[in-house]
Amino acid sequence: MSRTPRVVVLDYGSGNVHSAAKALERAGADVELTADRSAALDADGLVVPGVGAFSAVMNALREVRGDEIIDRRLAGGRPVLGICVGMQVLFERGVERGVDTEGLGEWPGIVTELPAPVLPHMGWNTVEPDEGSALFAGLEDERFYFVHSFAAQEWLLDVQPPFPQPRLTWSEHGGRFLAAVENGPLSATQFHPEKSSDAGIRLLGNWLGTLG
Repeated sequence: MSRTPRVVVLDYGSGNVHSAAKALERAGADVELTADRSAALDADGLVVPGVGAFSAVMNALREVRGDEIIDRRLAGGRPVLGICVGMQVLFERGVERGVDTEGLGEWPGIVTELPAPVLPHMGWNTVEPDEGSALFAGLEDERFYFVHSFAAQEWLLDVQPPFPQPRLTWSEHGGRFLAAVENGPLSATQFHPEKSSDAGIRLLGNWLGTLG
């Protein structure tokens, strides 16, 4: 877009909101860090970061009515980007150490622990972007920074024409898991773009380029 895109980073008490906001500014956005409903609904893009437990993130989101804001934006085709646990809560449920928590239900499926001998999955890892991915354009061979023990490990949404097929990006740690999803106005990454050096900034720039 010719003008600077306006992006709200949803400020609901998650730990990495400031680093996400700074990364988006580096990528070229005019960023506001707020939980204000009007600002979040009116922005060109809404970013929902998340760190910590699935249940804690869901409770904090609901306290600021973030669930309603996300749902309202998506109903109007307005772009949303979830990061890390902000991606996980988009699924129906999360099961962490015996705690079964209802998610936002934008996508079917359950977030569960990775079947890996070493957890958390922490550090740089490669990804396998889907052909035609907008997020990973020019970044197909880059590595991104992950910090998580849980993930969505299957994709259950059946999208029929004329709706476009979601772009699914996978990674592996003990087994395959979804590293990113691009599904209409709703995108998400399991890794942290804001911790992924220049590749992460370029990915955020690619997302900003879709906000026209």
